[in-house]
Amino acid sequence: MRKYCYCTTPAGNFILLEAEGKLSNLWFPGENPGIVAELCPQSPLLQQATVQLQEYLAGQRREFTLPLAASGTVFQQLVWQELQRIPYGQCISYGQLARRLGRPGASRAVGRANHCNPLPIFIPCHRVIKADGSQGGFRVGGAWKERLLALEAAGKAAQTPDFK
Repeated sequence: MRKYCYCTTPAGNFILLEAEGKLSNLWFPGENPGIVAELCPQSPLLQQATVQLQEYLAGQRREFTLPLAASGTVFQQLVWQELQRIPYGQCISYGQLARRLGRPGASRAVGRANHCNPLPIFIPCHRVIKADGSQGGFRVGGAWKERLLALEAAGKAAQTPDFK
């Protein structure tokens, strides 16, 4: 059974989806997923995911300890696994990520896989930027990517940016 809950944060209300005992999707404030699932805020996994997301956005968490089930192609799965190896507060380029996967010409495919990531933040696609150091794309827009990168940069300096 698929279950979902709302995660209230100073940045707005996120939606978290659980499928078969694993976290499967995250939607940002303002996204309308049109999901068919049972509202189940008392689910232990969704409660844990809510707490961890709130802690992350408050600058109090750098890693997540949740079972994840991101559905995608074999290539997308490889990209998403590699994304989870990028340390908090660090960025790499799309090309660097493609090279890590042994596919040096696949930087655009890496970008597309990032765009399709169903669990942004938990699978940190925001840590991938363009080779020239500029931000690059993000599923919900550049402002969110900028906020998340600023949060992690501030977290390294023991400060948290304002999400308002």
